Amino acid sequence: MRILLFLLTGLCVATPVLAFDQTTMFGARSSYVTSKITSTPFENKLLGAARDDAASFVATDGRVRGARLEQALRWLRKQHPELAANDRELAEAILAQ
Repeated sequence: MRILLFLLTGLCVATPVLAFDQTTMFGARSSYVTSKITSTPFENKLLGAARDDAASFVATDGRVRGARLEQALRWLRKQHPELAANDRELAEAILAQ
């Protein structure tokens, strides 16, 4: 009887953990990309200036592309060629700062 009670308790605890894992996956991915693209004050200033453009880009599903966002995306791809993120992921990472 104790084993059954132990197994049921474990099942009740494991289910919310799986749900939590699925709901935090996007946040973790965004945080990872953000950590890869921000490390110096110049980067923070450049990317901070592109936040409004990034918000417009994400809100319009890529139809509005501001000049500051374009500059930030070009700079990020030049400085961090190992990033395999698309424009939307980079814009979301800029917003997540």
